[in-house]
Amino acid sequence: MKFLGIDYGTKRIGLAISDEGGTLAFPKEIILNDSKLFDNIGQIVKEDNISEIVIGESFNFSGQENLVAEKINVFISELEKRFELPAHRQSEFLTSVEARRYDNNGAKVDAEAAALILQRYLDRRSRQKEGIK
Repeated sequence: MKFLGIDYGTKRIGLAISDEGGTLAFPKEIILNDSKLFDNIGQIVKEDNISEIVIGESFNFSGQENLVAEKINVFISELEKRFELPAHRQSEFLTSVEARRYDNNGAKVDAEAAALILQRYLDRRSRQKEGIK
């Protein structure tokens, strides 16, 4: 079972995929948030045999939804409608900051952030299966 991780942005979307076992996340690429967005995601879903999608939820420092959250909610609804795949939410809190630590030139920050979002989800899922909180 492979997962697609998404770091949603109003200009760019970072993408990551998991290994076949759904345990490790890897940065995949960055695509533009434009009219070809869902076609590009659809191509990846098909080529990489994606079973489930994980999208970063956006909150401010108070834990409240921020300005991007409403756009993410609309994006998730459209993903579910178009691809008929389960879509899970995972906090993206500070993932871009953390991704910048690993990406010195900044070229892949959005894909790195997507991998961090996806890895957090996969780790949480694994702990839940093992009965660990």
